[in-house]
Amino acid sequence: MAKKEITNQFKLQAPGGKATPAPPIGPALGANGVNPGQFITKFNAMSAHLNGQVIGVLVTVYKDRTFDIELKSAPAAELLKAAVKAEKGSGEPNKNKIGKVTMDQCRKIAEQKIKDLNAFDLDHGARIIAGTARSMGITVEG
Repeated sequence: MAKKEITNQFKLQAPGGKATPAPPIGPALGANGVNPGQFITKFNAMSAHLNGQVIGVLVTVYKDRTFDIELKSAPAAELLKAAVKAEKGSGEPNKNKIGKVTMDQCRKIAEQKIKDLNAFDLDHGARIIAGTARSMGITVEG
């Protein structure tokens, strides 16, 4: 079987199992030569178990206008917001704190994201997550 020629590769963030062709997803797909209807049905079927949690998606478009979808883990910011039960991060993270997480919670989030993190082991991954938490106005304890 001959290898397909890749024409484009791009990343999106979409709610798992609940994506629609409305902006920003539809226009991004159309601009890259992907049929939004086909993408939405395939993506929603693949990510139905995530029930609305925002996840990253890597879309590879081939010359014959077919495409492959690779699901990534949820962004660290989304997982941290869920951990502290906040709607959004702090506008002034150095002054206004929105919650607290422990290093154990950071380690659990790093376990979920380890294949997408630029870290060799779990401790370094947890430190990356802790840095993201601090930049969102979340206090990291322990």
